[in-house]
Amino acid sequence: MDPEVTSLAQSAGATLVTLMATDAWHRTREGLTQLWRRMQPERAEIVAAELEAGREDVLAAMAANDQETLNELRLQWQGLVRRLIGARPAAAAELRALLAELDPDGTAARPVTQRATASGHARVYQAGRDQHITER
Repeated sequence: MDPEVTSLAQSAGATLVTLMATDAWHRTREGLTQLWRRMQPERAEIVAAELEAGREDVLAAMAANDQETLNELRLQWQGLVRRLIGARPAAAAELRALLAELDPDGTAARPVTQRATASGHARVYQAGRDQHITER
């Protein structure tokens, strides 16, 4: 498949799963459902139901800090989007416009990276006591 389509599908999957847990959820659901109604009306109701079920899965996974499930959901939506664009190439432009509207700065699709460094020294504050700890 075209690398541009693959990239768009990856971005859409990540963005969608992220937005499922935000205040933008209702607009996201409406936008995607409308997109499917225009491009594949026979699948629109199935996709709408999958969006609702997916949101419940996302909220439960986030509450449990279950990254594996979140990754699976991203891949699921990536596949659905990729198949939609494969069947209806005109959907790509509409999807890009929808993603730009829902996530204008593109932060929802960016992976979160955390880094930590240990220096071997720390300060512990407990009930008014200040203790210096050195790792050995």
